[in-house]
Amino acid sequence: MIITLEHYFLWFLFYSFVGWMYESILVSCQQHRLVNRGFLNGPLCPIYGTGAILGVAILGNVHNPIIIFLISMVGATILEYTTSWVMEQLFHARWWDYSNFRFNLQGRVCLLGALIFGLGGVGVVLGSHPYVERVTDMIPLPMLHTLVTVLALITIIDLAVTVAGMLEFERVLDSVSQVVQDVAARAGGTWQWGSSAVSDRMRELSQDTVERLRWAVNGVINAQQKRMLKSFPKFQVPDRQDIIDSLRELMGPRR
Repeated sequence: MIITLEHYFLWFLFYSFVGWMYESILVSCQQHRLVNRGFLNGPLCPIYGTGAILGVAILGNVHNPIIIFLISMVGATILEYTTSWVMEQLFHARWWDYSNFRFNLQGRVCLLGALIFGLGGVGVVLGSHPYVERVTDMIPLPMLHTLVTVLALITIIDLAVTVAGMLEFERVLDSVSQVVQDVAARAGGTWQWGSSAVSDRMRELSQDTVERLRWAVNGVINAQQKRMLKSFPKFQVPDRQDIIDSLRELMGPRR
């Protein structure tokens, strides 16, 4: 039983890494820059690992690709919708938004994504997993126990650091709001949230004031929170979106 759980954990990490690679390449191409596209700091997208091991556990003995495709498509859609809702309740933020895609449900899931996940399920169950399972079966037991222990500790620490940082994010946004207004006031200007586009407001300030703003904001927001804003271009916080937009502008390339 323990060995089976350890194998499942390694499979979870492997498919989380594959999902991270897929997401990072996709978003990097869209953004024209390298993006670490993961909720965790490490190279993992846990939603992909969760979906993959659920697919393996439920569909491991199914060999009909149509059945695998349909169940994977529905199951992954439910998983993605549930993950979006839970993360929104926990962090009071939206991490992705499919509102601009056709056939979406509240922007949390969309038909195109469901089709891709369905194909991914077929690829995992009938394609990659027999080989992945064969490799993990070859790992000697002492090495397996050590490897799982080390990787589990690293993953737990990463998760704790990430969650702690994001639970503080609303407080950080309030601090950023105050800092921006204070710096603008000391420079003899004003910063009215929501009064105009962020880029227009920044053009009204001197270059020296903008650099002061960058420096002040960097002292408030930590590296984890900066990475999250860069990794998730659709990241939204209700009632604070103008602050988010200002942060993105201030963290962007200098003019």
